[in-house]
Amino acid sequence: MLPRTLMANPSPGPGFARTLTLFDATMIAISGIIGSGIFINPAVVARTVQTPVLILAVWIAGGVIALLGAFVFAELSTVMPRVGGQYAFFREAFHPLVAFLHGWALLLIVQSGATAAVAVAFAQYVSRLAGLGPETVSPLAVAVLLGVAGFHALGIKPGAVLIDVITFTKTLALVLLIIGAFVLTRESGIALVPAVPEGLGGLPLVSVFFHGLVPAMFAYGGWQNLNYIAEEVRDPMRNLPRAILIAVFCVIAVYVSANVAYVHVLSAPGLAATQTPAADLAARLVGETGARLVSLLIVVSTFGFLNLSLLTAPRVYYAMAADGLFFRSLARLSPRFRAPTAAILLQGALAAVLALSSSYDRLLGYAVFADWVFFALSGAALLVFRRTLPDAARPFPTPGYPWVPLLFVLASSGIVLNTYFADTRNALTGTAIIAAGVPVYFLWRGRTP
Repeated sequence: MLPRTLMANPSPGPGFARTLTLFDATMIAISGIIGSGIFINPAVVARTVQTPVLILAVWIAGGVIALLGAFVFAELSTVMPRVGGQYAFFREAFHPLVAFLHGWALLLIVQSGATAAVAVAFAQYVSRLAGLGPETVSPLAVAVLLGVAGFHALGIKPGAVLIDVITFTKTLALVLLIIGAFVLTRESGIALVPAVPEGLGGLPLVSVFFHGLVPAMFAYGGWQNLNYIAEEVRDPMRNLPRAILIAVFCVIAVYVSANVAYVHVLSAPGLAATQTPAADLAARLVGETGARLVSLLIVVSTFGFLNLSLLTAPRVYYAMAADGLFFRSLARLSPRFRAPTAAILLQGALAAVLALSSSYDRLLGYAVFADWVFFALSGAALLVFRRTLPDAARPFPTPGYPWVPLLFVLASSGIVLNTYFADTRNALTGTAIIAAGVPVYFLWRGRTP
C-alpha cells in the first residue's frame, strides 16, 4: 500500500494545475516574508531591547534562524513535495493527530491571526492616506480580506501574477529607501556603547533578547507558504528548494540593511519612539512627500501579503478535508479554476472575524507563538525522515546535518518557551486552542469510515 502522501489526489475531477515557475515560486516565498513586519516591527524590537547593538543583534540572529529554517524546508520540500506542506510532513513523520493540530492552529491562530494583523495594518495606512477616521479601519480590513478571498477563488495563476508584480515592486522600493538612508544622512545614530541596557544582564538579558526575537521572527516568517502549494509548482524537485533559499537570502540582506538604516537615521531611542519607522525614515530624507510614498509602499506590501496568505494556507485545509479530518466540502476543487474555493473563503472569513476583534500587537503575539511550535516540529520531522526515508530524493540536502536542524529546533523552542514568561497570556491562549484540537480530531476521526 502506498503512503498517504503518495496516494492519488482525493478530490473528484482534475487535480491542481502545475503553472508556477521558479520566478513565481521565489516571489511567493519572498511575499510570504515581506509583509507589514519590516515597516512596523523594528520599532517593537527597539522598544524591547533598546540599544543599537541589541537591535541589530536581534535582526541578525533572526536572519540566522530563518536561514536554518530555509535549509530545513528546502530538504523537506523535496522529500515530501505534497499539497499542505507542514501538514504532510507531520502526517508522515509523526501521526495524523499532529498534522491535524497544525492545520487546526493554522486556521484558528497562525494564518488567520497573521492575516488579520496585516489586514489591520493595511487598513490603518489606507485610512491615514485617505484622511479617514479610525472607525473605518475595521470595516476596511474586513472588506479587503473578503474581496481578496473571492479573487483567489478564480485559481492560482491570476494571484501569482499579482504577487510577482507587487513583490518585485515593494522589494525594489525598500532597497532604494535603504540606499537613500546612507547617501543622504551623514550623522549616524549607531553607537556601540552601551551595548546592553543599564543594569540588565544574565538570564533577564537572555529573556529580553528572545522577547525581541518574537516581532523579528514574525517579520522573517513566511517561507513555509511555498510548501503549501507544492503540487502547483513546475519541476518541484528543482524549483521548490531553490525558491526557498533564494527568497530567504534576499530577505535577510534587505532586513538587516533596513534596520541598520533605521538606527543610522533615527537612532535607537527615535526608532523606539515611533509607530511608523519606515515613514519617519523617508520623512527625514525627503520630507512629508517621502513619508506619504512610504505609506503607499506599506499599503502595497501589506496587500501583497494578504494576497499570498489567502492563496496558500487554504491548501492545508483542503488536505485535512481530503484525509477525512475536516468538512468534506473543503476537499473539493473548483472544476473550472482548480482551486479549493470553499477553503479559501473560510480562511478569509475567519481572518475577518479576528480583524474585528483584536489589535495589531495582540494578533502578532497570538500568531508567532503557535507558528514557532510547528517550526520546531518541522526540524524534528527532517530528523525523522532521514531515518525513515533514507532513499528519498534529496537534491538539496541540509548542510551541516544534523546540527542545522537541531539548532533550528533549539532556537524555535527557545522562542516558544520564552513566550510563556514574556507574554504569558498569549502563550496560554495559544496552548489552550491547540489542545482543544485534540478532542476535535478524534471527533472527526470517528466520523470517517
